Formats: sequence, structure tokens, C-alpha cells
Amino acid sequence: MGLDAMHTLAFIPFMFDPMWLLYVGPAMILGVIAQAKVKSAYARASRIPASSGLSGAECARRILDSHDIHDVAVDRVKSFLGDHYDPSRRVLRLSPDVFDGRSLASLGIAAHEVGHAIQHATDYAPLKLRGALVPTASFGSNFAIILLIGGMFLQMTGLAIAGLALFGLVVVFQLVNLPVEFNASSRARRILVTTGMITQAEERVVGNVLNAAALTYVAATITAIAQLLYFASIVFGRRH
Repeated sequence: MGLDAMHTLAFIPFMFDPMWLLYVGPAMILGVIAQAKVKSAYARASRIPASSGLSGAECARRILDSHDIHDVAVDRVKSFLGDHYDPSRRVLRLSPDVFDGRSLASLGIAAHEVGHAIQHATDYAPLKLRGALVPTASFGSNFAIILLIGGMFLQMTGLAIAGLALFGLVVVFQLVNLPVEFNASSRARRILVTTGMITQAEERVVGNVLNAAALTYVAATITAIAQLLYFASIVFGRRH
């Protein structure tokens, strides 16, 4: 979608501004910590076989069938942790380690992505809102920085404010994304335990993986908000 690229582009023009470090630096540190926690939790859980002996693909199919969702395919894709649910094509795409893996990490990630399919099937409102925001957020991520830099360089406050508004769409998308991801994770943990695919003891390990992943979304949201505040301080500071 290009939204992650937006965060990178936003850093470049102002990376030597001490005020940028004040606004965005703490959020970046949180992001680094979150990524480290994800890698650590995933590596630990990937070494623990699930007592059920199921693979991620088998787990996903069982959950889908148990919720009478028979029109969603489960595909194997060649992408490390590129797992996602595609609502437009009605397909669950799992990376090789998750699709074929029989670890607690594989089951946790597969169940999380199935959680999005269940959200789709049940018309979960935040998911519908997120889907509606994708085009505008993508547009904002592609053009906000151009308008911001152009407006400030040309001293055209209106143009800079337009860029700020577009960047705000990215922030709104990130905020809406949080409940979608948290809900998918809570569904995954509950379903895995209630269906007996993992034990109560194993649920703690799976929870560590999903909680670490959730922290990355929180970090991304805080980073986007921090950047928005930084840009706003420049735009309205110059205006006055």
C-alpha cells in the first residue's frame, strides 16, 4: 500500500533537525524495540512444536470451516512473514514457515490472519472502515510529503496545510488499524484454546508472539502521530 514508505520519506528532509529528534526519536526507539521483541518472540515460539501437531495451513482451514467460511482459500506464498488476508480475492496467504510449520508461532500467526477473514465474514465495522480508508490513506502517503515540502519551500501556507491534511489521513488509517489488529489477535487466542488446537500453557507462548506483533502497530501509530505534530509545528509556526 505504500504506507510504510510514507514513514521513511517523512524522516529524510528533516532528519538533521533537533526538533525532529525530539518529536519522532522516542517513537523510533519504540519501533526498534517492538521489532526486536517480534523477532525474539517468533524465534522462541517457532522452536516449540504445537501439541496438536497441526500445521499453520491445517489450523487456518479448521478455523475457517468451523465458522462456515468455505469460500476463502489458504495459499502458500514465498515471503518471510508476509502473511495476510486479502479480502478482495478472499484468500489467506501464508509464508512457507507458517503454512508448513507446526510450531506455536505458525499456529498463532495463521489464526491471527484467519481472524481477519472472520472479521470480513461478520462485517466487523472497524475492518470495513479500514478498507474504506485504504485509497485515501494511500493517496495521502504518496503526495503528503510533496505538498508539505513544496508548500514550505515556496512559502505557500495553503499548500503545506493541504499536505498536512493528507498526512492526517495516514494517521487516521493507523488509528483505525489498531482495533482491527487487536481484535484479530484476541480472536486467534480464544479460538485456538477453545478448539483444543493449543493448550492453556501454550496460549501464553502464542500470546507473547501476538502481543509483540501488536506493539509494532502501536509503534507505527505513535510514529505517524509524532510526525504529524512535528509537521504541524513547522507549518503553523511559519504561518505565524
